[in-house]
Amino acid sequence: MQIKVTSVMVDDQEKALAFYTGKLGFRKMADIQMGPSYRWLTVVSPEGIDGVELSLDPMNMEASRVYQKALYDANVPLNAFVTTDVEAEARKLRERGVVVRGEPVDMGPIKAVMFEDGCGNLIHLVQPL
Repeated sequence: MQIKVTSVMVDDQEKALAFYTGKLGFRKMADIQMGPSYRWLTVVSPEGIDGVELSLDPMNMEASRVYQKALYDANVPLNAFVTTDVEAEARKLRERGVVVRGEPVDMGPIKAVMFEDGCGNLIHLVQPL
């Protein structure tokens, strides 16, 4: 069994695509209109494991919006992205205009910091120690 696709809920797919490609440096993988009201939109990391995609899922249900807001309000990240140098990566993100919350913190086996994706999600940026 493998993880092929994971997702983030986004309030606007075009805005999310601009953020994940322009600010994070990911590249668009799939962009397929699936009927009149659903768009399958994924991105991949050039540094990531080959074949693993991040789906930018539109929040079409009220439950999605409630869940996303609850996580955000509780300062709970939706996903974690891994880096080999969290301090340098956080600095790069700030230079690109990304809201990074605080400075990286040593948390035992990891050093981590959260950033906002501009679509209602907090993402944990993690460096294994």
